[in-house]
Amino acid sequence: MKPIRLILITAMAVCGSVALTAQDIHFSQFYLSPLNLNPAMTGVMNCNIRLTANYRNQWASVLRNNAYNTYSVSYDQRIATGRYDYFGVGGTFWGDRAGESRFSTLTGKLSASYSKRMSGGRDNASYLVAGVEAGMAQRSIDFINLRWGTQHNGAGGHDPGLPTQETNFNRDNFLFADLAAGLMWFAVFDQNNNLSLGASFHHLNRANLSFTENDQDLLYSRFTVHGGGEFQMSDKFGLVPGVIVMSQGPSFQVNAGTSLKFLLSKTRFDTQSFQVGVWTRVSNKIETGVLNDAVILSTRFDLNNLSLGFSYDVNVSPLKAASNGQGGFEFAMIYKICGPEKRGLYCPNF
Repeated sequence: MKPIRLILITAMAVCGSVALTAQDIHFSQFYLSPLNLNPAMTGVMNCNIRLTANYRNQWASVLRNNAYNTYSVSYDQRIATGRYDYFGVGGTFWGDRAGESRFSTLTGKLSASYSKRMSGGRDNASYLVAGVEAGMAQRSIDFINLRWGTQHNGAGGHDPGLPTQETNFNRDNFLFADLAAGLMWFAVFDQNNNLSLGASFHHLNRANLSFTENDQDLLYSRFTVHGGGEFQMSDKFGLVPGVIVMSQGPSFQVNAGTSLKFLLSKTRFDTQSFQVGVWTRVSNKIETGVLNDAVILSTRFDLNNLSLGFSYDVNVSPLKAASNGQGGFEFAMIYKICGPEKRGLYCPNF
């Protein structure tokens, strides 16, 4: 193995365990993980109940069995109130594990929202939605498997027999509370055309994530702005653009792109469509500048109330020397349950 490749692998393993303790999970298919994106999206759907599952595997080409694995499941529903408005309630559970040190986070959260109609009716309405989220998280790490710069043997290899960095880690498993809030506005022009804009603020309480009892390492708050829509260009073809901008401490990330939607069937009892898209992820390398991190290829298939999504990240950053351009794959599934309701509303198809 070339020394540069080994150094990159070691750096990823250590960074995934220590230096990125404040980095949140992210999904390339952010539009198929609504409750992780913004608590204001709780209950915003075209049915009454929504079940969501997401899974992401990243850097397997470099870290093999120590690849980054992220999974998430959520449940939310909308409840009609008054003549035009809605409550939304939901819950989310997600887990994340990174690197050889098994750096892990488990999170369970409850969210609620209120959707207030601003104008229009069923076919063409605009709504303002406010949402909040609260939960608990557990963070853990296996210090024994950490690798330190002092253990580099000078010949391009790692020697676990060399002394480790003197750090008094005594907090390898702990719980912390987490709070978030968000706003979203969406407009529905008709059943096939809509637009949405939103913003969320995560980690309002800035929990202490230090692995030593006497130090403080406050979790950076994360501010997210997102937008998207669906625009039908013909009876069989449409555009589904989207963008998300996230800022957390010294780091930021932008995902943007467009999917092409092909309508296969649309009747009262059967709706089928297929999407293919190309997206890009841009982020900053601290103290160096902005870089294009990945090109994302995505597909999505909608069959009535079931949505299946798959994406693959092609790594185009300088790390491709170790990854050979292989980033990560992602799978998403949404299933909606539509019960009887006296009144309905067209929403963006999250």
